[in-house]
Amino acid sequence: MKFSDGQWLTRKEYKITSVVEVHEIMQNDRSLTILASPRHILDRSGQLDTPLLELNISAPMQDVIRVQIDHHKGGRERGPRFAVRENKDHAVSIAENQSVVSLTSGDLTVKVQKEGNWEITFEYRGEKITSSGYKSIAHILSQDGKTYMREQLDLEPDEYIYGLGERFTPFVKNGQTVDIWNRDGGTNTEQAYKNIPFYLSNKGYGVFVNHPERVSFEVASEYVSKVQFSVSGEHLDYYLIGGPSMKKVIENYTELTGKPALPPAWTFGLWLSTSFTTNYDEATVNQFIDGMSSRDLPVHVFHFDCFWMKEFEWCNFKWDERIFPEPEQMLQRLKAKGLKICVWINPYIAQRSCLFDEAKEHGYLLKKENGDVWQWDLWQPGMGIVDFTNPHACEWYADKLRSLIRMGVDCFKTDFGERIPTDVVYFDGSDPMKMHNYYTFLYNKVVFDVLEEEKGKGEAVLFARSATVGSQQFPVHWGGDCTATYPSMAESLRGGLSLGMSGFGFWSHDIGGFESNSTADVYKRWIAFGLLSSHSRLHGSKSYRVPWLYDEESVDVLRFFTRLKCRLMPYLYSKAIEASETGVPMMRSMVLEFNGDPACAYLDRQYMLGESLLVAPVFNEKGLAHYYLPEGKWTHLLTGEKADGGVWRKEHHDYLSLPLYVRPNSVIAMGAVDNQPDYNYADGVEFHIFELEEGNRVTIPVYSEKGNRELLFTAARESDVISIEVAGANKHWSVQLRGMEQVASVIGAEVQADTFGVKLIPNEKVTRIEVRL
Repeated sequence: MKFSDGQWLTRKEYKITSVVEVHEIMQNDRSLTILASPRHILDRSGQLDTPLLELNISAPMQDVIRVQIDHHKGGRERGPRFAVRENKDHAVSIAENQSVVSLTSGDLTVKVQKEGNWEITFEYRGEKITSSGYKSIAHILSQDGKTYMREQLDLEPDEYIYGLGERFTPFVKNGQTVDIWNRDGGTNTEQAYKNIPFYLSNKGYGVFVNHPERVSFEVASEYVSKVQFSVSGEHLDYYLIGGPSMKKVIENYTELTGKPALPPAWTFGLWLSTSFTTNYDEATVNQFIDGMSSRDLPVHVFHFDCFWMKEFEWCNFKWDERIFPEPEQMLQRLKAKGLKICVWINPYIAQRSCLFDEAKEHGYLLKKENGDVWQWDLWQPGMGIVDFTNPHACEWYADKLRSLIRMGVDCFKTDFGERIPTDVVYFDGSDPMKMHNYYTFLYNKVVFDVLEEEKGKGEAVLFARSATVGSQQFPVHWGGDCTATYPSMAESLRGGLSLGMSGFGFWSHDIGGFESNSTADVYKRWIAFGLLSSHSRLHGSKSYRVPWLYDEESVDVLRFFTRLKCRLMPYLYSKAIEASETGVPMMRSMVLEFNGDPACAYLDRQYMLGESLLVAPVFNEKGLAHYYLPEGKWTHLLTGEKADGGVWRKEHHDYLSLPLYVRPNSVIAMGAVDNQPDYNYADGVEFHIFELEEGNRVTIPVYSEKGNRELLFTAARESDVISIEVAGANKHWSVQLRGMEQVASVIGAEVQADTFGVKLIPNEKVTRIEVRL
């Protein structure tokens, strides 16, 4: 939202009252209160007819500083509010000298200039990271009587901004206007399903604007050297989050707003869907599943999309008996084939649903101001919306899901949650403007909680489309409605990387595209991208997504990458556990791992899967991959080819290949099972060591499918000796050393040559091996 008219003027519809100097600073036990004036006060007459803005600066946790700005404080406070976790026990120090008052939390300090023009400066370990300068903070009055609060934080010339949710616009947000307002706009517009008022700077800090309502960001757009954010009303609340790295900033942000739950291991396998408006019944479903099995294609989750329920009655949570006359028995037959079951739901109750009258009678639906149920005909005729601020409505909705879970359903695709009206009344009196974005949190929390209650902690998972701050606690999220084209495949990846920079650990997308039908070429390239993502789902709109409907080579491609992902599960699951503990995503933008390399700042068509695997999908029918390798000697995971980094590469790949490189000084744990994602990853695990350089030491854990650590593997190199230690090993396992030209002697192990180097097969009780080169 722009208020200025160039550098000198204000847009005629606004009056801006900006902070220009400090009037008074009051030190509290762990915070500062500042009275800031919009004009220089030279004498007592200047103290009359002068508004003041009041700032409270505090430190809710280490390396985090909170700034709360008020104009008029007499307004009635209405929720909802983001649940923010604060640690009141950490050390906070306040210091003062002749010119500055400072507050320090951990390595993060805010300094307030006592005299002269207004300036508060944020420093991390003594280095300035950003500041709020003269006239940056303002109260704004519009001609129609609306009020706004604004802050502007400085940008350096080489500073880039990322995040703000799952955004499909350019990855670097500089130059963009971003409104935090959830919408169902598809992946090819500036609208977003998952709007997060948190941005991440490559300078090693983040800013979280603590408002669930619309937040308007001008990122180097209104003022090209500033990030501006504004909200309506008389109050502005934001957190500045520091860290020694961009990953640590994400970790601190998710410490505030919630860590992602760890999805169960089975969710990392291949999901197959009925697609949306296709015709299907149990015979069709079995045709797909048996077709996959007969072609040796592992599939692990089957998803029933909308039409498992009768048309015009969504949601009634009842199987359409015309198509599925014995649903419980059908689900048991499917589960006997080793499948998990997912079904589609949304938070809407159509007028034709058998539940509408019940929900209306008990006050479970959103209402108009006159008490009528709020309804419209978009999506479903006479559709009402469940009011999740009503605890009885939450329990009622959850109870419908319990019946499905007890019937055999394992998880839910929680669609929609974006089209939430603001001309409504909530049961608990919530502000509808704040609830528009926040609604999705309540909706997905109800579904996630009932899954945990019924299936046990660690077994709950969603496939969710909409999100707000804190929604990362209820994975998995998918990218929404994309088209079946290369540009849409690329925009989907941009959105996923942007969401990862916003604190979401797990993300997926519709392999092959949702709208229309892709060519076999796009489908095969999307398979490689999809199976090298956190989660992998075949789903479409009007056409099925089984590979043999494209061509026989698609079958081979899907088999190859599905089996590759299953074998990679020891590595991938350890990264999933890391994501749940730190908030750092499994799919990481290049700048998140290589912030010191300026070539990585804008890269959005390649990514790191964990810290060790570089993935560069192919986005054209020529099969050409154009990608960048950072410094170091990289190894292609599939071929063993070595490549020097610090350069751009361009090469051709067939459908069974893509740039999939292992970072130097990495160990990749590969599993012994290639047809399912959930198995004990320590049984028969192989450790692949890549370009271990002198003086480096790498330690990696290996877990069971239940998240219990089974092994701890360490490889270290000093001069011409590589030492390998295994803690907790009580089984046979193998180690592959890649890039070693010769082995002079091996202690306690049999030596075998293979394609890539040397394989060591230790004895059962060996816990330490030395390889002398």
